[in-house]
Amino acid sequence: MKKLLIILSGLTIVLQGRSQSMAEVQKLAYYERYDTAAGILQNLVKANPNNAEAWWLMTQAYLHQGKIKAIKDSLLSIPASNLQPPYLLCAYGSILLQENKKDSAGIYFAKALEETKERDPQVMLAIAKAHIDAAGGDAAYAVELLTKAIKRDKRNAALYVALGNSYRRLQNGTESYKAYQEALAQDAGYAEASYRLGKIFLAQGNTEMYLKYFNDAVSTDPLYAPAWYELYYHYYFRDVNKAMDCLNHFIAASDKSIHNDYLVTDLLYASKKYKDAIDKARELMERQGASSEPRLYKLIAYSYKELNDSAKAFDFMRRYFKEQADTGFVVKDFEMMGEIYDKMVNNLDSAVAYYAKAGELEKDSVKRLEYDKKLADIYKKLKDYRNQARWLGEYYHGNPNATNLDLFNWGVANYMAKDFQMADSVFGLYEAKHPDQFYGYYWRARSDAAIDTAMATGLAIPHYLKLIGLTEKDSANHSTRKHLIEAYGYVAAYKANTEKDYSAAIEYFDKLLALDPGNTEARKYIEILKKNQSKAQSRASTKDVEKTGKDIDAKSSGGIDTKTETSKTGG
Repeated sequence: MKKLLIILSGLTIVLQGRSQSMAEVQKLAYYERYDTAAGILQNLVKANPNNAEAWWLMTQAYLHQGKIKAIKDSLLSIPASNLQPPYLLCAYGSILLQENKKDSAGIYFAKALEETKERDPQVMLAIAKAHIDAAGGDAAYAVELLTKAIKRDKRNAALYVALGNSYRRLQNGTESYKAYQEALAQDAGYAEASYRLGKIFLAQGNTEMYLKYFNDAVSTDPLYAPAWYELYYHYYFRDVNKAMDCLNHFIAASDKSIHNDYLVTDLLYASKKYKDAIDKARELMERQGASSEPRLYKLIAYSYKELNDSAKAFDFMRRYFKEQADTGFVVKDFEMMGEIYDKMVNNLDSAVAYYAKAGELEKDSVKRLEYDKKLADIYKKLKDYRNQARWLGEYYHGNPNATNLDLFNWGVANYMAKDFQMADSVFGLYEAKHPDQFYGYYWRARSDAAIDTAMATGLAIPHYLKLIGLTEKDSANHSTRKHLIEAYGYVAAYKANTEKDYSAAIEYFDKLLALDPGNTEARKYIEILKKNQSKAQSRASTKDVEKTGKDIDAKSSGGIDTKTETSKTGG
């Protein structure tokens, strides 16, 4: 009898140990500590390969880690004759569902329900979770199963949370909210329910409410890591000190992970503790060796840039671009390289390449304008006015708040690139948008003068005349006076050389002299024109007058030299 009591006592201890292990694993899964849970479960199934619930929980842990093949291979090692327990059927069905084999998964799930006669709420919960977690799962079917399960176990908060998750998959926020609230009504300490409520309001952008529920979750259960992570992420952009406190809580409640070390390193950078960030990143690189994450090179580079050490920043960014896969790059990476090369006089072509790539990838139209402007500025440094004009055009057209200065710069760049037709179009737009300003008329006149170099068609004349009409009353202004002198000289030359209207030419030269009395060339041409006018009248001959007209040089009389490039100021 004594021996029997000892045996029974030992068996009780073993059963208690098994029960405690399963309860521990379930709690770890609840806290999303899948690494630790998987480690315990591996030992449990090794000790007892027929532990169907352990196989189910291990399947969930592996699936959340993305290890579908590994758990599938393990389950395939179980003889088909042993794949009868409902939890094992649910485990295998969940894998098939993850592989988008919905019909095959349905066979296993149906068998599990048949084995339990649809009376086991935990089996129904297992199947519902499989559908909730799989991209191709049927959330409506999950709702149906969970509704049945709740009728059999009305006090189970986990069932209500799963029901809320199902409704969220169906984008039914009202019903998911009700389900999570019911979970709290059944168990006020069920932190996941508060966390899920917070996620609803996070999706709605309701800061006050999602903070309330995330804080409720960690107040109820300080070990609930998912809520700590959301709080960390919220404060990351608002208060780095609070973010660090939440991150420390998250790490303390989570499985040890290199990912957590990355989070700390990144937050050190965000906190502007650049030296600490560099030291932490180097420590991680030494620990990882050849398998170091490329993003560590980037973080170090960004930190050195903030410390104004461009040389080291450049070195680590080059290593980052060498190690990182193409799919891992973000817009900021290309911008960073562009900024570094922009400071290196002999590498402006490289700066152009990186800024262009950043602009290509950038989805924010406002941010993209910054790259257009940077590219235009670099091409100006390179004296590549054609490309400068191209990017200033992109900047102007994409900018709803573009100013008259933006339009002016675009036009001048086209003029400097000798694309006079395009310059004419741009300054024509300037004339239309800003008719009270002389810049459009002046630069359109210059552009047309460069097209009509022989003054054959008088393209520039209408714009010079509009310039004169707009600015004659303000001739005391130095800038206006300079442009008027040029306009008078050009129109005088055109009147003399093309229209043969010597009286009009003399009139414009007189106006020029009124503003520039010391212009000897204008005086000389007036005298020539007057003498030849007199001769023409007396001899009724135009031959000598035409020859004299051709001698008039617009440049020497104060007019524009159409073969000479303009100054860069335009005014």
